[in-house]
Amino acid sequence: MTKIAPIHVVGGGLAGSEAAWQIASRGVPVVLHEMRPVRMTPAHKTEGLAELVCSNSFRSDDAESNAVGLLHQEMRALGSLIMAKGDAHQVPAGGALAVDRDGFSEAVSEALAGHPLITIAREEIAGLPPADWDSVIIATGPLTSPALAEAVRALTGEGELAFFDAIAPIVYRDSIDMSVAWAQSRYDKAGPGGTGADYLNCPLTRDEYEAFVDALLAGEKTDFREWEKDTPYFDGCLPVEVMAERGRETLRYGPMKPVGLTNPHKPDERPYAVVQLRQDNALGTLFNMVGFQTKLKYAEQARIFRMIPGLQNAEFARLGGLHRNTFINSPRLLDGTLRLKAEPRLRFAGQITGCEGYVESAAIGLLAGRFAAAERLGEALNPPPATTALGALVNHITGGHIATIDGGPQSYQPMNINFGLFPPLDAAPKGTDGRRLRGKDKAVAKKKALTDRARTDLAGWLDGRDRQAAE
Repeated sequence: MTKIAPIHVVGGGLAGSEAAWQIASRGVPVVLHEMRPVRMTPAHKTEGLAELVCSNSFRSDDAESNAVGLLHQEMRALGSLIMAKGDAHQVPAGGALAVDRDGFSEAVSEALAGHPLITIAREEIAGLPPADWDSVIIATGPLTSPALAEAVRALTGEGELAFFDAIAPIVYRDSIDMSVAWAQSRYDKAGPGGTGADYLNCPLTRDEYEAFVDALLAGEKTDFREWEKDTPYFDGCLPVEVMAERGRETLRYGPMKPVGLTNPHKPDERPYAVVQLRQDNALGTLFNMVGFQTKLKYAEQARIFRMIPGLQNAEFARLGGLHRNTFINSPRLLDGTLRLKAEPRLRFAGQITGCEGYVESAAIGLLAGRFAAAERLGEALNPPPATTALGALVNHITGGHIATIDGGPQSYQPMNINFGLFPPLDAAPKGTDGRRLRGKDKAVAKKKALTDRARTDLAGWLDGRDRQAAE
């Protein structure tokens, strides 16, 4: 019998741990490289694999009406180590899955160390992996070692990988009040692929603008961690409250400038300021608040941004932030199975690909591990359907969601799993009497229909994969 060459996984966080487990579970040997404790990071405290650095929560476990709960369920169906140990070390947290931080990491570490096909190497990979490693998964997260980050930067031709990335809030399209807002690009400029109505615009009067600036200045902000303080701001992605601090009119001459726009609801009144929202995904279900990256605390963001006319009932798929991060421009650099186009022996997984959250990182590790194992065994394994949580997430990472900005470069920012990444339903759900649903009933039914469709499509994908493996 031909000996199977090992697959190398660099990084022992949630993504790397999950990838290694998935590879070994397919009967393929794997070497898991973790630099701790040889080289510690500013955030980690132990040498344990899958150490939870910040929160101990995996968020909602509701698979009927929450996208991350659905992702939990799908990962369990695919034999996820992270989910199995999370379930085994659960602590009370209402409808969320929260875990005992130390017990969870210890359990993952013991499982990986005890698997006969997994070798754990405690060493830093300082630069690109050796050329004779023909299958590698890089899952080093936002705290990638400087030497490896520089090597990836040089290979990909990208700019600086470690920076404060600008994250603006993202709003569900159907929660925007279009009796107040309207669709229009400035000066009706269409741009390549545009229509001239590619932004949603929320108008403010002078009094509303002044009240909004006051709220921004007074809002409670989060503090930088000690290891973040040496990373500078970039003028192109200043937090919105920092812009306001530079002068009360700064926003009106920046992201909130009211020029080139006509409000069809009040054509005789020129807005004093305008907040624009830009389509954030190809499905048109999510809209990004242009220029509204922020360090405001989450509760403050929801309160203050709902002061904006048209957003008074806004539902947020993601709230904003500005923090030090390391991630690659995955839609440009990776193929559909997470391989680096410039060097296909390298796959990427976890937060370095531009997904946010513990569960999302582990989910991409799960898929990267399965892709790598299938490739090693000579099997074809297509990504899961985009209608599933796993498929929607990998579709986001590999470029299915991208929308251009005024005909300019494509925008890519980290994202948690949310229903805005899923393709729309073929038809809106109706009540038992056949009538159209409204309000909360409509939202509940829509989420239930999305999760039902996801389960059906995942089952079909698994059946097809199992038949293919048997053949």
